Amino acid sequence: MTSISSSKPPIWYWIVSVIALIWNGMGVMQYLGQAYNTDAFREQYTSEQLELMANTPSWVTAAFALAVFGGIVGAIALLLRKKWAYHLFLISLLAVIAQMIYNLFVIDSITIYGPGAAAMTAMIILFALLLLWFSKKAISKGWIS
Repeated sequence: MTSISSSKPPIWYWIVSVIALIWNGMGVMQYLGQAYNTDAFREQYTSEQLELMANTPSWVTAAFALAVFGGIVGAIALLLRKKWAYHLFLISLLAVIAQMIYNLFVIDSITIYGPGAAAMTAMIILFALLLLWFSKKAISKGWIS
């Protein structure tokens, strides 16, 4: 019979988990702003950019939803010390990759949104990779089970 012992995570585990929650919470807010076409959302973009977003294929919107909601539930799972955080971050990463392929190569978002689009894309992919790695490390250290 095998038992998995759970050890107490270090303080930086909790800091990273809260940062993950905040980061993914910002993504959820961006998704909801776009989905509900709020005034605050529309104020951030030009009419050309808004038109482009209005014509986004449904599979890209679905990828966006999977990325942000998978990420926020994964962050909550980290805070609850549940190992299914890893699977949620994996789903989130795959959805991020699908969405970014569309943004970078199909619509050429760098030309449309400016050079900041490349930096934001890189940051989103990096965070998704780091959270996947972090959750795997937390499992191996016994911090989550």
